[in-house]
Amino acid sequence: MSFDVDGKLHKKYETEQKTDSFKAREFVIEIDGGQYPQFVKFQLVQERCGLIDDMAEGDAIKVHFDLRGREWQGKYFTNLNAWRVEKLEPTGGVSTSTEENFGDGFPTADDDPGFAADDDLPF
Repeated sequence: MSFDVDGKLHKKYETEQKTDSFKAREFVIEIDGGQYPQFVKFQLVQERCGLIDDMAEGDAIKVHFDLRGREWQGKYFTNLNAWRVEKLEPTGGVSTSTEENFGDGFPTADDDPGFAADDDLPF
């Protein structure tokens, strides 16, 4: 399941080497939640840990993420795994994407389909 949310980068943590072959980094964004702001923690893993290196706390960002859950010894855990983070312009538009070419990101409306729109197909 893929989702996205806009917010303000509230806190970013250092990358942690969890095992010899696995590393993770967490960050928190502040989302306008009406009367009370919401603080939501996301996780970056492996080569994506560097996606927020060039962002400062207080920057407006858009986070694209997957909702993940698992069971371990009768307990249930939920992770919000970020796979793309974009810095937003003050007007709310996207200025630059920090996603690298990993090949598993979803296309956006701005992606070129690679063919001419005026081809001879009947549909």
